[in-house]
Amino acid sequence: MKVLYLIDISGFVFRAFYALPALTTVDGVPIGAVYGFCNMLMKLRRDVVRTAKAAGGAEQLGVLWAGIVDLSKKTFRNDIFPTYKANRKQAPDELASQFPIIHEACAAFCCPVKGVSNFEADDVIASCAKKAEACGIESVIVSSDKDFMQLCRPGVSIFDPIKSIFISDEHIHEKFGVSADKVTDVQALAGDPTDGVYGAPGIGVKTAAALIKQFGSLDALLNNAYAIPSKRQRDIITKNTDQIRISKQLVTLREDVEIEINEDELQFSLKLGREETDKISAFYKKWDFSRFAGKYT
Repeated sequence: MKVLYLIDISGFVFRAFYALPALTTVDGVPIGAVYGFCNMLMKLRRDVVRTAKAAGGAEQLGVLWAGIVDLSKKTFRNDIFPTYKANRKQAPDELASQFPIIHEACAAFCCPVKGVSNFEADDVIASCAKKAEACGIESVIVSSDKDFMQLCRPGVSIFDPIKSIFISDEHIHEKFGVSADKVTDVQALAGDPTDGVYGAPGIGVKTAAALIKQFGSLDALLNNAYAIPSKRQRDIITKNTDQIRISKQLVTLREDVEIEINEDELQFSLKLGREETDKISAFYKKWDFSRFAGKYT
């Protein structure tokens, strides 16, 4: 069975930027996020190689990978709901300036980078996983983002690169109180104001999970709202039905983004050759990463 690792690059970069001090090159160029990203990429390489060996020494052609990025500030979700993510602050200049260098790092590590305009990286990851599934390829989503939990199913798993663990059904239930296939129902009710997803005001995750379990699905709940025992909850949901349905559209990751899965392009080398290590070394030298000298995993 072939395996495709789909890396949530923005998740890596933002975590690295805020976790590390403000590092710069000798010329004063901000480089902390890139430094942290390279550290994470090397750690991921170790984890992938270890997993491949544990699976019986998978051949090189059995492992694929790609880094996924956002190409648009606004996406189709803004057409559905113009204030979607409007409250989010823009990335500070010292972080934004590092993204081109992040792309250089990916090129140095021979990690293909993909994105699709008008869609979030999350949608592209979901669509890549869907296409891979149709080709008999398992997908591992490399991210700590809870929004990917809705995609968990046989053949599609999530690897948390910070904790170095695969997300289990128990993790999903602990976070949302339901199984993966009902995560978006809970999210649509509970909302996420930081992203401009308002759901049913006053309904939290625990209450949302209890209601979804009671009625079986979000559609069943909204169609039978009159049967909700609590008057307060009944009033909130009946007054916000349209907003809840919009929220469901916003939180559901699209799996129909047009993107090609080219296996030759996405090859992951379990063992790096001289040409590959030279590319990585040249990148380290260019950006003053002397601490990484001779390190590739």
